[in-house]
Amino acid sequence: MSDLPPLDVPVVAAPMAGGPSTPALVAAVGDAGGLGFLAGGYLTADSFDEQLASCRGRPVAANLFLPADPDPDPDRRAAAVAAYAEDLRGEAERRGVALGEPRTDDDAVDAKIAVLARHRPAVVSVTFALPSPTRFAALRETGAALMATVTSVDEARAAAAQGFDALWVQGAEAGGHRGVHRDTGGDPEAGAAPLARLLPAVRAATDLPLVAAGGITDGAGVARVLAEGAVAAALGTAFLCCPEAGTSATHRAALLGWSRDRSRDTVVTRAFTGRPARALANAFSDAHSAAAPAAYPELHHLTRPLRAAASAAGDPDGLHLWAGTGWRTVTEEPAGELVARLERERRGV
Repeated sequence: MSDLPPLDVPVVAAPMAGGPSTPALVAAVGDAGGLGFLAGGYLTADSFDEQLASCRGRPVAANLFLPADPDPDPDRRAAAVAAYAEDLRGEAERRGVALGEPRTDDDAVDAKIAVLARHRPAVVSVTFALPSPTRFAALRETGAALMATVTSVDEARAAAAQGFDALWVQGAEAGGHRGVHRDTGGDPEAGAAPLARLLPAVRAATDLPLVAAGGITDGAGVARVLAEGAVAAALGTAFLCCPEAGTSATHRAALLGWSRDRSRDTVVTRAFTGRPARALANAFSDAHSAAAPAAYPELHHLTRPLRAAASAAGDPDGLHLWAGTGWRTVTEEPAGELVARLERERRGV
């Protein structure tokens, strides 16, 4: 067992894969007394190695995406992915790109665990699944406190039974991918519990330290989850427009510009990656959510060229605009100033 590092400020910058989480953001949050996460998802092992190397000297946390169990009906899944690809042909033609190869992979998990063993961060969290016994043992060898992302009491109990040191309790309000361990299709909102209901339920089911995530936007929200038994509050969306974040210009512009449009809101969709994820609703999610199957990472690879083209063109209607329910409060203040403000608000000073 390993303990979570003590924090001067009980604020955690959530891991945001695909660019927003950067060593600069981790450093700024750490310097302000909180804890920043590097997101290992989608990085190559070499890039992950480079990013961790640049974070030495500060308490650092890192996150890995873990592959889910194989689909029991791979032929059905392949047919669903192929049908979705046909649904996207018009998008590809309009943007002048070819669809990506809808392959399966494990995101180089074992190579990234080896990277973690060299750098020995303070905390390592996992998302999407629990590791195999072999991978859990390898994660334990990193020396880090091990944290599992959970979205239900059953997932929390399974993670505690495996020997995790802490739990990342993700409420339905959270932006980006939902960390549900098994996505069987159907309504992507099915079974999703709001943080206000999930956190006390998990607290009653386990005595592990809990980090609470989902819809937290201010110091009052931080104080609320601490009062409900969490040791820290995790915020992701709040950090997306900080200057230290690697969020794309198109994503930033949508967050800041659309906040004044009261008709805009978030939606949980599989349209971009094949996994439930909360994003700002746009033309792509409106057109393709109903047809998108539960097939991650195939759909992530399939739609990647479309999303890259939309981002490069400055078109917010064609890419994944991950955002939690509190997205209208996003600011452009530096990350350290944001952490300090959250702490002042929490303390009421």
